[in-house]
Order: sequence, then structure tokens, then C-alpha cells
Amino acid sequence: MTTAEPGVPTSAGRRDSRTPPPVWLRAEPSRTRRKPPLTLERIVDAAVALLDELGVEGLTMRCLAQQLDVTATALYWHVKTKDDVLDLAVDRIFGDVPIPNVSDSWLEDTRVLARAWRGAMLRHPWAPSLVGRPMLGPNVLARTEFLQSALVRGGCHGRQLAVATRMLANYVIGASLTEATWHRSADPHARAAARDHIAASANAYPTLNASGHLDDTRWNDDLLFEEGLNGILLAAARTGTPE
Repeated sequence: MTTAEPGVPTSAGRRDSRTPPPVWLRAEPSRTRRKPPLTLERIVDAAVALLDELGVEGLTMRCLAQQLDVTATALYWHVKTKDDVLDLAVDRIFGDVPIPNVSDSWLEDTRVLARAWRGAMLRHPWAPSLVGRPMLGPNVLARTEFLQSALVRGGCHGRQLAVATRMLANYVIGASLTEATWHRSADPHARAAARDHIAASANAYPTLNASGHLDDTRWNDDLLFEEGLNGILLAAARTGTPE
């Protein structure tokens, strides 16, 4: 009896039972799918998603770790505290605000930036309440640089530039926070109910009633935002170069 080497045909031309089939006929070996590596970008993506769903109070490091399918300890290689995560998340939201192309109109450049900023805040209603934190992220600073450079082109300098920057920032943040709060209301008719309360107490609040305070059917948030923005820009330009 002759023992054939593996892979070498026997004298009868048959393959030994231990010979593997041709490479083209072999099944791909099963591999355990590895989790994607934990990166700062993944952490921020997951944090923004959780903040959109749960708000600032609902975001915890443990919850974030579960969302990423990692241990909390693994997170601390990239971020030290929840405050770090919030700072990074806010800067990510600012990254959603396109930086406009510089045009011949500093007023229009400022309007375009302010509108986009408000839109980003409303898409992420947790964000306005966090904008008072130290704003040193690259996305925040790049957009603030654009805003101030537009105001400088409009004639703002020194203290007036600081005041105009603060007026615009506070206006966008405040308007977004107010609108986001209304939109998050558990009762979708809360604003109408508030308006009805004022109308029913017209003797006590005659000016509010006559002005249509909280009346969406009279003028909506978009219109009020635009009118307020125009007023602030006119104030910012009062000693600048008029257009």
C-alpha cells in the first residue's frame, strides 16, 4: 500500500481525501466583524444624536458609551468630562452653518449667516441653551470671524463692533431658544392656548391683545425674526457706511 503526499494525485488519478479543493472552489472563511475604531468624530456624532433625542439632561457618559457599544472607560481616552462632549457637540452644530461667500453687501452677508445660524439652532433645540459656554471651537471661531469681518466692512470698530457682535449673537440665540422651547412643548396647541388666555383677559392686557402678542396667524416666527434682524443691523450701521 502506497501513501500519497497531500495534494499529489494517486496513481489512479484521484485526489487524496485530505487534499483541499482548488482555491476557486473554497468557501471564504467566516470572519468576526470588528467594531469600527472609537474616534472623537464617532463620539461627537453619537452625542449629537442623543442630544437631539434626549436633550442635555438625558445625555450621560454611560448612555453615550452604550450608544457606541464601548465601555465608559474607553470614552475617557478621548474626552475627560461631559462638558467636553457638550463643547464638541455645540461646535459640530456650528459646523452645519455654511460660511457665506463674501459679497459686496455686508448687510446681506450678515443676514445669510444669521439665518443659517438660527436654522441650525432650531434643528438641534438643545443647542441654544449651551451657546453661553466658552466658544473656542474652530467652527464657532470661523463663523464669528466672518460675522465681525462683515460688521467691520459696515463701519463697526472698537466698542461698537463688540456691541454689534453681542446684539446679533444674543438675538439669534434668544430667538432660537424661545422658538425651540415652544416647539418642544408637549401640547402642540400651547401657543394658541396662551393667545386665547390673553384675548380672554383683554381688559387686563389691552396692549398685548391689540398687538396680536403670540398670534401666529397674524405674523409667524420667520417674519418676526427677519424684522428683528433688520432692526439690529440698522442699529449696527448707524455710524457705519450706509448702503
